[in-house]
Amino acid sequence: MFRLGRIKGLALCALPVVGLLGSAVFAPLPFSVAQPGLTANVLGKYHGQPVVTIGGAPVRHTSGQLRMTTIVATGPDQDVFLGDVLDGWFRTDRAVMPHDSVYPGGGNTRQIEQHNAREMKQSQDSATSAALGYLGKSAKDVQVKLRLADVGGPSAGLLFALGIVDKVAGDGGGGDLTGGRVIAGTGTITSGGKVGAVGGVALKTQAARRDGATVFLVPKDECSEARAELPKGLRLVSVTSLKGAVEALRNLKKGAAVPGC
Repeated sequence: MFRLGRIKGLALCALPVVGLLGSAVFAPLPFSVAQPGLTANVLGKYHGQPVVTIGGAPVRHTSGQLRMTTIVATGPDQDVFLGDVLDGWFRTDRAVMPHDSVYPGGGNTRQIEQHNAREMKQSQDSATSAALGYLGKSAKDVQVKLRLADVGGPSAGLLFALGIVDKVAGDGGGGDLTGGRVIAGTGTITSGGKVGAVGGVALKTQAARRDGATVFLVPKDECSEARAELPKGLRLVSVTSLKGAVEALRNLKKGAAVPGC
């Protein structure tokens, strides 16, 4: 009798557990799943339009590439289930993140797009100010227009600024900042030229290598994340400022030491 009662008890206890597991499988979870996104050469064209257009100053012909990098995450209105989370945890080209860390302000897809567009505009303005300040030029004499359709957020700031510098002054000695290489990177930038962290760096290194980059400029504070899943053949260069990034690219061309991670 005890044995039968115990079996019945176990069966009854198991029913809520099975129910909870079933709910976990079929209920949406508070996560977003991200993966490597597109990259774009700021020295070239994107969707048929030049990314960097400069007026009021001579513009150099450039070689090599400066590629900004992105990640793609599930949208704010998109459900993520247990299977998606488990798949993301076991793949190096996916990252599972709390939904609120990806969309801290909340909002629907349209609101997020509008927010990202505002951040992109602010990033472009800061990059222009930082680059012109570095070059010792005034916005009254030099006009800069930056275009990158369908891409939002502030993380292309460093690459925008480097693109402006390369088109106007190159390495300062008649050559290109890139030295003919495919350089990729990420980082916010202030109008004073300070580089800041952005998030998603491990996925961005994968996007960069996929699209041919051999060097990746990474904010110093994100070096450890960048090393975590570093693709073979991609060299990390740690940066904290626009000036430091330009100096690092010059030193790379000369085969001199550069700050690594």
